[in-house]
Amino acid sequence: MIRGQKVLLDMDLAELYGVETGALTRAVRRNRDRFPADFMFQLNNQEVTNLKCQIGISRSWGGRRHPPYAFTEQGVAMLSSVLRSKRAVAVNIEIMRAFVKLREMLAGHRELAEKLAQLEKKYDKQFKTVFDAIRQLMEPPATRKRPIGFAPWPERRGD
Repeated sequence: MIRGQKVLLDMDLAELYGVETGALTRAVRRNRDRFPADFMFQLNNQEVTNLKCQIGISRSWGGRRHPPYAFTEQGVAMLSSVLRSKRAVAVNIEIMRAFVKLREMLAGHRELAEKLAQLEKKYDKQFKTVFDAIRQLMEPPATRKRPIGFAPWPERRGD
């Protein structure tokens, strides 16, 4: 987490996409208009220092002349369209397939909601509870997040 956003750093993404970090940053610089501030930003000196302290390594950044770039989820997806490695091309193809599938699912859901509204008008109050139950089933389930960390110590009796 940097600047309140979940990000991946350029060196990690270069490894993930199978390219050198320098090639990744050159591709980003050549396509700067594809990376607005909510897709990517460059770390400032304080953030670099904090990151080094968190990781506990000070020499791993040895040959860098510039602070690393941090990419948000959208920036990671955009990177797959500007890099030329086989893995980047494969990732870009999968992203496009996922968007098409998502659009198909949303269109199907919308059609079902419209049909339900038509039926509700037709049968009026008779089946209101049935329609309400169906609507509840159509809503995505609420996800419960499990707490992170350890549970507190149980209180001891007799202290």
